[in-house]
Amino acid sequence: MDLHPRPAGGTPTPWAFPAPERGTLDNGLTVLRCHRPGQQVVAVDVNLLAPLDAEPEGLDGVATIMARALAEGTDKHSAEEFAAELERCGATLDTYADHPGLRVSLEVPASRLSKGLGLLADALRAPAFPDGEIERLVSNRLDEIPHEQANPARRAAKELSRELFPAHARISRPRLGTAETVARIDTDAVRSFYAAHIRPATSTVVVVGDLTGVDLDSSLADTLGVWSGSAAEAQPVKPITADDTGRVVIVDRPGSVQTQLLLGRIGADRHDRIWPAQVLGTYCLGGTLTSRLDRVLREEKGYTYGVRAFGQVMRSAPDGSGAALLAISGSVATEVTGPALADLWQVLRTLAAEGLTDDERDVAVQNLVGVAPLKYETAAAVADTLADQVEQELPDDFQAQMYARLAETGTVEATAAVVNAFPADRLVTILVGDAEQIAEPVRQLGIGEVKIVTGS
Repeated sequence: MDLHPRPAGGTPTPWAFPAPERGTLDNGLTVLRCHRPGQQVVAVDVNLLAPLDAEPEGLDGVATIMARALAEGTDKHSAEEFAAELERCGATLDTYADHPGLRVSLEVPASRLSKGLGLLADALRAPAFPDGEIERLVSNRLDEIPHEQANPARRAAKELSRELFPAHARISRPRLGTAETVARIDTDAVRSFYAAHIRPATSTVVVVGDLTGVDLDSSLADTLGVWSGSAAEAQPVKPITADDTGRVVIVDRPGSVQTQLLLGRIGADRHDRIWPAQVLGTYCLGGTLTSRLDRVLREEKGYTYGVRAFGQVMRSAPDGSGAALLAISGSVATEVTGPALADLWQVLRTLAAEGLTDDERDVAVQNLVGVAPLKYETAAAVADTLADQVEQELPDDFQAQMYARLAETGTVEATAAVVNAFPADRLVTILVGDAEQIAEPVRQLGIGEVKIVTGS
């Protein structure tokens, strides 16, 4: 039988994360643009410097309600009309609030970019904040909270924040607010937060896509360029501090057949020179199905469908006030909670004693660097990364340099970084599960004081 010859791979095309062009509009709005030929859906991200630390006392969640309300009508369109206008030009508009600030994201076909930018500008320049819509958004948010409490992973994340950070710090409390604080939010609170923090002079817009034949300067000037506001300076950001004394908190869920695990502490952010080695070492520990944690807990023992180790930037700043959350997350059957934790700790101790292998390092570099071109196939992925760099006060070429530094990082350096990131005696462990069944086996491990809290 004659078969068609097997296709051969071609010569790899050189690739680097794209560098944006910078500019500034007359109203002070910073502009980053990135031409990506072939990307006919243009992504536009706007960073608004309104950190959760700026929320008034007792009104946690007002930033989220305000962000969601930006798309609920303007001085030109009602909420329904605004949604219809977005649909007519094939655009989507998303907003969210996080500790560093607010993000507004628009995706729109290149042929309708000017129209999309006009709607985005209206939402930022003159949101209507109608009473009825604010009340609806508050009600919706209150409905979400019980569902979040019932989700073991979300419940574990909330408990970890409460344990790690001092009670007075905004970062210790739920990002979207609690039932008590959200219930206090009204239209006046939303308008006050908007007036105090949303202005072009402290904001940045990132535009990524195929800009062939697009007069972007003119489109920006006619849309976001007419947005006005004061040039007030941003408020100072307090350094992130945390208590990572080794201890265990069990969030009691009687009858639970699984235990949700979340182990964490804070460590270096992206401004620290150790960041590439920390990323590489963390990937070797728990970044993929072939990582050490999965190899032991999933493949050898069958305790779990998967356990992941990761680093998540909470706030990044060149002055050292930022930090990243370093964590290990997964779930196991209730009856093997003790043995699974024992093996997890053994993985950490073995890693500290023996280090990573060159093969582990090589596979991690290949996965992290080799798949980067696929990761950034869409304009939205590029725009989000550039917006993250702006938010974290990083240079425009950070991501491009990051891949080069990952490729240069050696096994010894990656080992030292991950061992320092996940010391076996300095992890706060959150377990969401049946305390009656898991508390005593966990105490016997000697990994720290065990405290039980209600699951409500």
